[in-house]
Amino acid sequence: MAGNKGGPWGGGGAGGDNDGRGNGHTGSDQGNGGRNKGEEGPQIPEIDELVKKGQEQLRVLMGGRSGGGGGRGAGDGGRQGLPRGSIVLGFLAAVVVWVFTSFYTVKPEEQSVELFLGKFLSVGNPGLNFAPWPFVTAEVIAVTSERTEDIGVGRAGSDAGLMLTGDENIVDIDFQVVWNIVDPEQFLFNLRDPRPTIRAVSESAMREIIAQSELAPILNRDRGAIAGRLQDLIQSTLDSYGSGVNVIRVNFDKADPPQSVIDAFRDVQAAEQERDRLQNVADAYANKVLAEARGQAAQLLEEAEGYRAQQVNQAEGEASRFSAVLAEYEKAPDVTRKRLYLETMENVLGQMDKIILDKSAGGEGQGIVPYLPLNELRRGGKN
Repeated sequence: MAGNKGGPWGGGGAGGDNDGRGNGHTGSDQGNGGRNKGEEGPQIPEIDELVKKGQEQLRVLMGGRSGGGGGRGAGDGGRQGLPRGSIVLGFLAAVVVWVFTSFYTVKPEEQSVELFLGKFLSVGNPGLNFAPWPFVTAEVIAVTSERTEDIGVGRAGSDAGLMLTGDENIVDIDFQVVWNIVDPEQFLFNLRDPRPTIRAVSESAMREIIAQSELAPILNRDRGAIAGRLQDLIQSTLDSYGSGVNVIRVNFDKADPPQSVIDAFRDVQAAEQERDRLQNVADAYANKVLAEARGQAAQLLEEAEGYRAQQVNQAEGEASRFSAVLAEYEKAPDVTRKRLYLETMENVLGQMDKIILDKSAGGEGQGIVPYLPLNELRRGGKN
């Protein structure tokens, strides 16, 4: 025991003739780097022995048995295979992985598209679905969720919202397109880049509508009508592509002049409003004067019509009276003549301030005070 200085890996004993396994060594061991076994300190293990130990531990982990010795373990390692239990476990594990990969779940707001070797097969319903992998694969898409595309200078940070109107003005427009998926098959197979396609179609449709409109209605009253036309135009274009996309609504958020000219545009708008105000005042005055002139003209016409009717009626009345008098005159000429004379004198002398004295009563001037101012008395009586 005292002479064993070979270390834990089986170094040589005293005298250097034999080791514990009966392997002979010379006094000068080549595997120890030319050092004698009588030197102090542990020896470096052999590389072959380390490899053998590693192989043996691997066989134990894989379900095999450990070798009885160094040489025997090395001989059995090349001939021993995996046991049957390990093969069964591996197969079961593969089946579990295949089942786990083949079954998938679709939420109520989703739909799946099943592909057989990359070709469309069917559309999966919400719930648990089976697609035997690797021949059948599934693409799950959210179809009810709303997606938005924002277009405009303020949103995209570019000049996408600057558009030319029909009266050759530039307007800055920001709008939003809200959409979802109605046909997953068309959405996956007919559109290569869905979102850029929808953005391009929306911008093109808006430019087409703005090019047919004037600036003032766009800024004031026609936003709702433009949004409705835009939604219909985008939907019809996407339907012609077979996109499987439904446009839910269009939000027309802003329509303003470009930022660089907005101050000048506001000045022009203020001047136009002042012009419209003055024009309205002038129209009101013109309407007032015209109404007064028309009223006066109508009044004159009515007065003339009344005078005409009065004269006509008066003439007709006098003609009728003359005809009646003529008929009476033909019946009794003397009586009628005397009556006419009396009526005429009554009309002539009825308004005169005159006193008639009858000469037959006592001669000329008899019975009358000469200096009595009868006319003055009558005039005073009238007062």
